[in-house]
Amino acid sequence: MKKLWTLGISTMVLVGLTACGGKGEPVPAAATKAPEKVSSTAAATATPQATASGPRVIKYGGKEYTVPAKAERVVITGSLESMEDALLLDVKPVGAITVSGKFPALFAPITEKAEGVGEKIQPNLETIVKLKPDVILMSTKFPAETVEKVSKIGPTIPVSHIATDWENNLLLLGDLTGKQDKAKQVLDTYKKDAAALKTKIGPVLKDKKVLALRVRAGSLFIYPEDVFFNPSIYAELGATVPNEVKQAKAQQNISLEKLSEMNPDYLFIQFSEEENKDTPKVFDELKNNPIFKSINAVKNDQLYTNLVDPLTQGGTAYSKIKFFEAINKSKLVQAK
Repeated sequence: MKKLWTLGISTMVLVGLTACGGKGEPVPAAATKAPEKVSSTAAATATPQATASGPRVIKYGGKEYTVPAKAERVVITGSLESMEDALLLDVKPVGAITVSGKFPALFAPITEKAEGVGEKIQPNLETIVKLKPDVILMSTKFPAETVEKVSKIGPTIPVSHIATDWENNLLLLGDLTGKQDKAKQVLDTYKKDAAALKTKIGPVLKDKKVLALRVRAGSLFIYPEDVFFNPSIYAELGATVPNEVKQAKAQQNISLEKLSEMNPDYLFIQFSEEENKDTPKVFDELKNNPIFKSINAVKNDQLYTNLVDPLTQGGTAYSKIKFFEAINKSKLVQAK
């Protein structure tokens, strides 16, 4: 769901964003046409190392962006996906997202010298202007008119929030910051580890119902097949996609009764206090609810809560790596 708000250079931007990680890996291009609107569906091609000393044009998400040969001053606003990629590649942005007025502990390794540029849904344009960014990484959740206005500050790239674009997102940041080799090494290692885990856990998940959901604003939400941790669970680990997940078009609220009807054998729940400030006891109440207790995953001790930091978006290289590491250490791999 999106709420469109007007944007002024000297005002705070209010943009309604929804849950978690356009396709397209950056490649040098000959043209210099700037994008008119965000696209998150274009295919990617390979990216060679940049050698030019001046501005260059790259392609991402089917659009072309003129950027420096190497971005030294990166600002990240609205895209927690890019924050996770920066964490993985050790890219230290000069400006970054805050949560409840501070940098989350998750991002401490890269935000020691960063300046806050506002909350996830409230970028501070005045601060971004002062930081004189080489490139601004936003989110495809922002409306096109917001992206256009922010683009007047400096080169601006809307980064996909769709989980299946995780590789291209990581390669984009690697290309922008001269860390292409590190990004490719991370991907190679991950794919080997993922294949090994699938061999180990595939028999466990076969013919079982597996579901990932998030407790947000006091409600339960499931996500489409290509959002959140779903690609990791279904495409990479081989679990069968539930019909309810196949039918979801976006973040979708489900009732406890519907969850009970789905009756998953394995249930992954992400719960963050920051996302449930008005209902801080909702998860405790959920766990004590007789209907919830009757679900197979709960009855059989196959409920996994916050296997990874609840702030992680699911559809990023960092989220996927941490998620698989946690599964590999959990009792799930020994489940019968």
